[in-house]
Amino acid sequence: MKYDVAIIGGGMVGASLAVALAPLGLSVAVIEAVPYDSGLQPSFDERTTALSNGSRRILESLNVWTQVEAAATAIRKIHVSDQGRFGFARIEAEELGLDALGYLVPNRALGLALWTQLQAAPMQAAPMPAAPLIICPGRVVEVEAGQDAARLLVEAGGERISVEAKLLVAADGIDSAVREALGVSAESRDYHQTAVISTVLPKNFHEHVAYERFTADGPLALLPLEDGRCSLVVTLKNEAVPTAMAWSDEEFLAEVQRRFGFRLGRLIKIGRRNAYPLRLSRAQRTSAPRCAIIGNAAQALHPVAGMGFNLGLRDVASLAELIAERLRRMPFDPGERGLLVEYDAWRSADRDGVIAFTDMLVRTFSNTLRSVRALRNLGLLAFDLAPPAKAALSRLSTGATGRVPKLARGVPLSRGSAALR
Repeated sequence: MKYDVAIIGGGMVGASLAVALAPLGLSVAVIEAVPYDSGLQPSFDERTTALSNGSRRILESLNVWTQVEAAATAIRKIHVSDQGRFGFARIEAEELGLDALGYLVPNRALGLALWTQLQAAPMQAAPMPAAPLIICPGRVVEVEAGQDAARLLVEAGGERISVEAKLLVAADGIDSAVREALGVSAESRDYHQTAVISTVLPKNFHEHVAYERFTADGPLALLPLEDGRCSLVVTLKNEAVPTAMAWSDEEFLAEVQRRFGFRLGRLIKIGRRNAYPLRLSRAQRTSAPRCAIIGNAAQALHPVAGMGFNLGLRDVASLAELIAERLRRMPFDPGERGLLVEYDAWRSADRDGVIAFTDMLVRTFSNTLRSVRALRNLGLLAFDLAPPAKAALSRLSTGATGRVPKLARGVPLSRGSAALR
């Protein structure tokens, strides 16, 4: 089976790319090991995702936001503090001239919206109308990048299927087998921390405020959800996780209350807890011959600033736009070297800035030296009094620097608009 593009990984980033390519009339294959509605699908589990305004515009351009909006909760203020210290910082949407700083969306709702759109998209090429669009469950067992195409061997339904594509897209997560098979290594840094994620119901309404509180054991976040609930992210040192997971709900809530305080009153109820080890992973480069690397396969971040999926979605918007531009050129080749070089260059500054900022936050606020704690608290106070710094952080978090993808500007991609800049 021959395709223009084969996407390995149908999680949030891979599915987003497939939907973004739908209007271009290309033949696209999506190969995913776990069905999106399975309880074993790691991309669409109990977690929530913080979407920037740029990401919301991308999803609007993909006609996905309308399916997600009802489940989304606006973040209108952000409050950052350091436990036991005087420093804090506040960012408000109103002072930046925005309706919201971002939105919190359940991963399951986003997965359902993306896959509903994906399954409805007419992406099969006219010469091969009977070719399968989605291979799921399917597992790639061999990868080879040739001069003119990439070739895959996929196990699906007890059979082995040969797939050939002009462009292969590695969207198969932090431990990307495709990336490794094509010789692209990744630098990994273990933070020796684990995120315990759940939902809590506080006595007081959250007023659409997202709280980020740094403690000696790691960051703690309470993020606004519908019905007055909050998404809870507690970062623990790895050695503390077994004990914390064994606590009763009452014991766990008491510890969260001790770290967070009573800004939202008493924490009344907590949902099921899930633990996720944390590490930074950064691919050596974002492409290989006949292959583009996107999302967590390219970079996986600490969740401290909620920038991971937003960065991956900008990978999607940039790559889709470059592919659309190639439609003007004959013969059309979405995997040609020039496109991949341009993709690498476009994504470089954005990913470098976000990775450096996120890693700096983790390192700075995990440092227990008294002098460092004093300096970072002065830094929080200075930030709180400096509107230009808040605007700069907003631009960094939304990718609104350098060349901004059309989809992030609300401009849909299509064959007819491929020549527009």
